[in-house]
Amino acid sequence: MSKSQESNSRRNAALLDRPNHVGVLVHWKWWLLVALNIFFLLAGQSVATILGRFYYDQGGKSKWMATLVQTVAFPILYIPLFFFNPTNEATNSSVTKPSFAVISLIYILLGLFLAGENMMYSIGLLYLPVSTYSLICATQLAFNAVFSYFLNSQKFTVLVLNSVVILTLSASLLAVGSEASNPTGVSKGKYALGFLCTLGASAGYSLMLSLMQLTFQKVIKRETFSVVLDMQIYTSLIATCACIVGLFVSGEWRSLKQEMDGFEKGRVSYVMTLVWSAIAWQICSVGVVGLIFLASALFSNAISTFALPVIPVFAVIVFHDKMDGVKVVALLMAVWGFVSYLYQSYLDDSKQRSTTMNAIKDLETCQS
Repeated sequence: MSKSQESNSRRNAALLDRPNHVGVLVHWKWWLLVALNIFFLLAGQSVATILGRFYYDQGGKSKWMATLVQTVAFPILYIPLFFFNPTNEATNSSVTKPSFAVISLIYILLGLFLAGENMMYSIGLLYLPVSTYSLICATQLAFNAVFSYFLNSQKFTVLVLNSVVILTLSASLLAVGSEASNPTGVSKGKYALGFLCTLGASAGYSLMLSLMQLTFQKVIKRETFSVVLDMQIYTSLIATCACIVGLFVSGEWRSLKQEMDGFEKGRVSYVMTLVWSAIAWQICSVGVVGLIFLASALFSNAISTFALPVIPVFAVIVFHDKMDGVKVVALLMAVWGFVSYLYQSYLDDSKQRSTTMNAIKDLETCQS
């Protein structure tokens, strides 16, 4: 059973055990939680991306520091974990828990994978305009659809396939039109490196989400909110440790004081940029984790694509990025791909809700 099907099953069980009007309230409660997590994801991702580009534009040069801030504020995730106490969650006593060695190995491997993927994102943001970077990140949805199909048994409909094709064409269009959109001082080679790193990071992020979901299904065999949050916390811990090691081994730590002193907006602005970047990334993580739990990894990635119309607009205003015809067409195609997937989600939910309500009516008929 896929993650989205299991999520729907949890809602169905809650609906079938209650009167009709209570079932409707439960349905709206689910949508309210989804909306809240969507806000966290979109707000966190947009702010973090803008601040990441601001860091480079104002004199920041450390790729390891830009990578570190993406996970270093992971203790913030203990706040939602505190409110979702594991003792209050239903557990299945028949499920055998994985050994400490197995789960530790999974956390370490995924954490190192996360560190590498975040480094590629940092390189991409260094060499690409924010608008181009954001549009290339839209390919996460295409990659996630493919990985979810093979690893998580996610249904692959015509609309989802349309979304994959359109987003792939959108990224390809940016690659073809790269010469006109090169930022000042960035060579074609560095632009190509930024493009490939961002594309590779998008694929890696999508693969990691699918592997996390596969771990919940096949290894941990529990998908409570606290378990999903634990996965995010411990992988972020490993990624943070890896980034700290990279920062010292690379020698970039020696230039951090000079970097702070030379930051165009001042030392306070330098510190606040890094602090709020770190906080924004963790707010985004709360949204990602919540949507994986409530729906699926594919749905979580689809919502992150929704930031596309927002980030390029902010980039044009804040950084004066060029929004030429190629980027406008790529943006419209990316939005088209997102809407295609969102409409498929709407159809799936409507069908599931209709099935649930029919089951409730049949149950009420039998009871009467």
